[in-house]
Amino acid sequence: MPLSLVAIGVVPHLAKKTKTQRFVRVYEEAIIWGGIFGAATMVLNIGLPQISLVAALLGLASGVFFGVFVMSLAEELNVLTIMSHRLRIKRGIPYFVTAIALGKMVGSLLYFIVSGFFTQGA
Repeated sequence: MPLSLVAIGVVPHLAKKTKTQRFVRVYEEAIIWGGIFGAATMVLNIGLPQISLVAALLGLASGVFFGVFVMSLAEELNVLTIMSHRLRIKRGIPYFVTAIALGKMVGSLLYFIVSGFFTQGA
């Protein structure tokens, strides 16, 4: 996956949107090294210490990355343009996107914080 992110041009597009074009090379290197590190930890069965603050920070960073990545990819593919045209949304697209992101966040928090919120099987 890391190489596909670089190959389809999401990183330069995201850097352009955030006005940080000078860091494109750093972003691409971080994605590639993160993919290598992630694959190595899975193959070699290496775990991180179970420190709740570290886990919370890693979770927050992962959530921010994937949220920004998904929205950048959606914009790259013009999904929001097509969706807003089909749903006849003229104004308020940023609010719509924010509502989707907040809904995902609330669902994740309920899943992880509320004991017994989700039970598998019947």
